[in-house]
Amino acid sequence: MNISSLGEEGLNKLSKMLDNCGCGWRQLASVAAEYPQFRCSEKELTSCSLQVLKAAGSPARILLAWLADRGCSVDFLLHCLRKMDHQEALQFLTTTVSEQIRITVQPQSQQASLGSRVVLTCMASGPPELSYQWFKGKEEILHDTGNTPELVLCPLGPAHQGHYICRINHGEKCIFSTWAHVRLLHSAGSSPACSTLFPGSVSGLQISQQPQSQAASEGDVLVLKCKAEANPPPQYEWYHNKMPIPQQKASSLRIPCVTTEHRGEYRCKAFNLYHEVWSDTATVTIGPSSVTDASWVEANRGLDSQEGKRPTPGSGLNPVQQMACPSSAAAKNFYATDKVALLIGNMNYLHHYQLSAPISDVHELTNLLRQMDFKVVSLLDLDRQEMNSAVTEFLLLLDKGVYGLLYFAGHGYENYGNSFMVPIDAPASYTSEHCLCVQSILTRMQEKKTGLNVFLLDMCRKRNLNDELIVQPGTLKVTANIVFGYATCVDAEAYEVKREDVSNGIFISFLKQRVCEDVKVTVMLDRVAEDMGRCAITKGRQALELRSNLCERRSLTDRIQPSDSSASDSARNLQWAVAHVLPESRCLNFDCGVKVQLGFAAEFSNIMVIYTRILEKPAEIDSCCAQLTDFPQEVDVDLKRSNQETLFEAGCLLLIKEELPSPEAQSLYTRIRSLQRLRTDLTFTVCLHYTYSNMDEEVQERLPVTVGRPLVSKLNLHEPRASRSSSAYLCPSLDSVNYPESSSFASVDSASNTWLYCEQSGSSRVSHADSVTSSRSANVPEETDSPGIFDSPQPLTTSKSLPHSQVNDITYKFSDMYNFHSF
Repeated sequence: MNISSLGEEGLNKLSKMLDNCGCGWRQLASVAAEYPQFRCSEKELTSCSLQVLKAAGSPARILLAWLADRGCSVDFLLHCLRKMDHQEALQFLTTTVSEQIRITVQPQSQQASLGSRVVLTCMASGPPELSYQWFKGKEEILHDTGNTPELVLCPLGPAHQGHYICRINHGEKCIFSTWAHVRLLHSAGSSPACSTLFPGSVSGLQISQQPQSQAASEGDVLVLKCKAEANPPPQYEWYHNKMPIPQQKASSLRIPCVTTEHRGEYRCKAFNLYHEVWSDTATVTIGPSSVTDASWVEANRGLDSQEGKRPTPGSGLNPVQQMACPSSAAAKNFYATDKVALLIGNMNYLHHYQLSAPISDVHELTNLLRQMDFKVVSLLDLDRQEMNSAVTEFLLLLDKGVYGLLYFAGHGYENYGNSFMVPIDAPASYTSEHCLCVQSILTRMQEKKTGLNVFLLDMCRKRNLNDELIVQPGTLKVTANIVFGYATCVDAEAYEVKREDVSNGIFISFLKQRVCEDVKVTVMLDRVAEDMGRCAITKGRQALELRSNLCERRSLTDRIQPSDSSASDSARNLQWAVAHVLPESRCLNFDCGVKVQLGFAAEFSNIMVIYTRILEKPAEIDSCCAQLTDFPQEVDVDLKRSNQETLFEAGCLLLIKEELPSPEAQSLYTRIRSLQRLRTDLTFTVCLHYTYSNMDEEVQERLPVTVGRPLVSKLNLHEPRASRSSSAYLCPSLDSVNYPESSSFASVDSASNTWLYCEQSGSSRVSHADSVTSSRSANVPEETDSPGIFDSPQPLTTSKSLPHSQVNDITYKFSDMYNFHSF
C-alpha cells in the first residue's frame, strides 16, 4: 500500500511529527536512502529545507510527497520509522494503517468441470502481518489453503459447490470480501485428475508459452510473454510480487524503462468464463546501467599514453543482484565525530593524455557522500602547488574521531609500494618530485587521530620507469583504521567508459551502486570487486584491489556524534563553509529601464556557473539580452561557450536547470573554471544589448560587477603551505622552500590540535559558529531566511586566516550547491 493512501489529513499529521531537526525528516531521508529509488538528491533536500521560509511550508510534507511518487509503501515507511526510533510517528502510523485495510483483489465467481482446479483469490493491502480466513457459507475452511490469499479447490467435486467469502484480519479489526459462487459444470471430456487441460469444445485451457526469468539493467526494456490456448479465448492479468499490475491485460508485459523497483517475481493469470490457470513464476533481477554499448580506453590513467586503444566491446555487465537490506537488528556501535572528504579529478593535463571521466566521477561521488553527511570539497584540474595546498586544507579539517576520505581520479603510478597522484602540470617525464605521495598523506592523517582513513584511488598503478627514487613517507602507526580501495591491481591500468555525453571510470561505475550501503567499508568494497568481476570488458584487464587493516565494523554511513570539544566542531563547520560560499543573487538596473537578474550556482568547489536573466524591460524595447565579458585572466572561461542559452551549450553537463518562473524568462549561462587561481575579487562586466521597436541599430550598456571571492578562491591554494610535521612528506622538491606559517582556514596549535581563533575568541564566538550550522547538517546547504543578510558593506574575509575579531561580524551563507539563487 502506497503511503499516498494515508490521505491528506494523515500525511499532514505525520509531517508535523517529522518537522524537527532532532529526529525528523532529514533522518527519514537518510534512512530511506538505503534503497536507491528512494534516495533524494541535494537539490531535493534543499527544496525541502526551503519550505521553512513559507508561512505554511512543511519540509516533511514535501519529502513524503516525493517518496509517494516513487512508490514508497507504508511497510517501508514503518521500517524507516522503527530504524529512526521515532515512537510517536510509529504509533500514529500503525494506528492509522490498521484502520485502512483495503481489499485490492476480490474473489470471482467461477464455473468449472468435475475434477478441475479452481483458485479463488482475495488480496488486501494495509498494515503488515494481515491474516486470511476462508468460509464456505458459515463454515470455516480449515485445509492448507484456507488461511492464504488463494483458496485452491482441487479436484473439484460436487461438495465444492456453493458460496465462498474471505475474511482479512489485523488484530481485532477485520473486513470481509464479496461472495463468490463456485458452480460445477458437467461437460464431456472431464478428467478426474487435477488438471487445467480439458479436451472438448467448452473450456480447454492450457499455457503454451511460459514467461522466462530475465536479468536486465536499469534503463533496459523488459518484455515477458505468456500465451494460453482456450475456448472461449482467454484473458490475461499480470502480477508483480503477488500484486496485480494495473492496465496490463495483454499476453505480453512490456516495461519500457526498468528500474530497481521492477525487480522481483512475475506471474500471469490466464482465464476465461469457465477456468483460470497461472503461469510459472519468472524472476527478474535488475543490475546497474549497462556498459555494453560503450568502449573502453586503455592506459588513459597511467603513464604517457598518447593514444586511446579501443578494442571491441564485450558482452557487457552481468546484472548485480538486489542490494541486501541491512538487518534492522544489527547494532550500530560506531560513530564519527565528523566526516570530511576531499575529491580531486584531474582531466586537462598539459603534457599527457586528456581524460574525460573525472568530471562525472567526482560529481557523482560528491552527491553520494553528501547524502551520508560528509563535508565534501570537490576540485577539478589542480597543478602540483594547488594539490599540495588542497591536501593541507583537508588535513586541517580532520581531528580526533573524524572520518577522512580522499578520492583521486587522474593519471597516477606506483613505485615500491607508494602510490603517486599526478598533477596537471607534471612534465612529460615526471617523477615523484613532481607528484603527491598518497602514503605521505596517510602519515599526516594519522597525526590527527582520525577514526577512519579511506583512500579511493581511481588511477593506473603501472611502474614509472623514469623514477628510481625510493620515497620514505614516514613510519605509519598501527591504528587499524586504514582502507585503500584501488581501482586496479598492481602494475595494471585503469579504464574509462566512453559515452556520447558523459563518461565514467569503470571503478566509479560500480562503486556508485554500493557506496551508500550500511555495511563495513571493506564489505562494501568487496561487493564492488565482485560486481566488477562480472564485467566482460574488464576481465583480465582491471580488477579492484582492497588493502585494509580495519579491525572494526565501521561504515561510511555511520552517524555523526560530535565530540566534547564544541569549539573544534564549530570551527570546522564554519571553515568548511567558507570554501563554499557563493555570491548573492542580485538585480542590476540599467539606464534604459531594463532590470537584469544575476545568479550563481556551484558545479564544483572551484567551478561556478553565472546566469543572467531579464526581469523587466520597457514596452518600447523590442528585444534585449545581458551577456558577461571582461573576466580576469586568472580564471578559465571558454569564450566560445559563454553566454549560452542552455547549460549543456555552456559546457556544464552536471547542473540541473532550475524551473523558471515563466517560459519567457530565459537565461544565458557562463561557466567559470579554475577559481582556485583567483588572487583578487572576481570582477566582470555585464553588457546589455537591446534594440528599440522603431530602430534597427542595436544599443549597448555596460555595468561593471564585483562579486568578491567565491567558493574555494578564498583558500589561496596557489600559495605554498607550511609543513605541519617533520614526518610529513608530500612532494620532495618542496622541502627546501620557505613557507609562510599560516593556512587559508586558520592557524592550528599542533600540541592541542584545536583552532587558534576559537581559543582566542571565547564562548560567545563558539555560540555564533554553532548558530551557523550544526555538525549533523553542516554539509546540507540551506538558504538564509533574511534577504538582507549580505547587506553589510564589509565583504567576506579573503585573508589566509579568520581573525577572531571578525567572527561575530560576518554571517556566512550556506549556499545551495546545485540550485540557482532566485528572488
